[in-house]
Amino acid sequence: MRNAGTVLHLQKVAGISGSEAHLLSLLPRLKERGWDVGFLMLHEHEPGAWDFARELTARGIELDAIPLAADVDPIAFVRIAAYLARRRPTILHTHLVHADVYGQLTGLIAGVPIRISTKHGFNEFRENPGFALGDRAIASLANAHIAISRGLARYLEDVEGFDGESFEIVHYGIEPDGAVRPYEGRVPRLLCVGRLIPIKGHLVLLRAFAAARRELPDLQLDIAGRGPLEPALRAVAKQLGVDDAVRFLGHVSPIQRAIEDSAVLVVPSMGEGFGMVALEAMERARPVIAAEIGGLGELVEDGVTGVLVPAGEPEQLARAIVRLGGDLALAASMGEAGRRRALDRFLQERCTDRTELVYREQLNGRLRKNGTFPTRPGHKSATEPG
Repeated sequence: MRNAGTVLHLQKVAGISGSEAHLLSLLPRLKERGWDVGFLMLHEHEPGAWDFARELTARGIELDAIPLAADVDPIAFVRIAAYLARRRPTILHTHLVHADVYGQLTGLIAGVPIRISTKHGFNEFRENPGFALGDRAIASLANAHIAISRGLARYLEDVEGFDGESFEIVHYGIEPDGAVRPYEGRVPRLLCVGRLIPIKGHLVLLRAFAAARRELPDLQLDIAGRGPLEPALRAVAKQLGVDDAVRFLGHVSPIQRAIEDSAVLVVPSMGEGFGMVALEAMERARPVIAAEIGGLGELVEDGVTGVLVPAGEPEQLARAIVRLGGDLALAASMGEAGRRRALDRFLQERCTDRTELVYREQLNGRLRKNGTFPTRPGHKSATEPG
């Protein structure tokens, strides 16, 4: 079947993180396969939003933007509805909470034939019963639901009351990035990458790191990322007596250089929908020590490509750090196994295949129901002969 109509992706963007990196990879691949792809960016004038916009348009994807004056912005709601009525996409694919709320409602009003929602991550606010009720109500407007890991689907079932089996699972993917540079350092260096916010588990990591250093005095830690917790984390590192061994790198892009400058990646998150940085480290042949939560357990094969530990437990995290930090040959061997796993199971091609499958299933379902499919003016229907 020829690809019919347009696919419009909608997301509120503040910078380039996991979901944005995913879209920067996915959307050009869909376009290469013949899909007419566009992106509508909601934003609050953050500089990082325009970084994303430049990256996406440089990759050949048409982008439009609508600002939000607040989380609830009636003017933006009207502008989005008018945009959809004018653009008339065949498929509207929303990502994250703001896009779900604005997009699924306006998509229904504007008569968008197929509406799809992707859930990307863990959030503390999901545990609020009122939010869960509202999120399920908005989700009922979508024709199909995607979760980026089976672990995230289970979390949404446990916390919000979704049917976990109703989600299509589409893992993020990665492109091979050339030859791998082996770790050349003489001391074990750890890397942690992520926004400096509570859910990322940096406090747990610092306590584990301090404990591990009592056995491995040469151990070093790099923390890449920015966020409101940075002053507190610096203070904790000093209080624990490890501030001389911890470097705060700030925002690092591209992250591959920092990964190759480290021996082991540590992901101590208290919640992680997928764990893209873990996959990036695996592709660079670095072992991953990760909390066994969300999608991380689907990425890291315990004892083979790294070590999984219970979330929020610094003692077990410290033992895993000592195990790999104290045996760099073992760490390198696990890193090579991780690279093989990444290239075998998590290539971007597979992610694009799975996304296309969801689109085609929805298109085919509508064709069976109606016998035809609406397209933009000037485009042939999918049932018309070539």
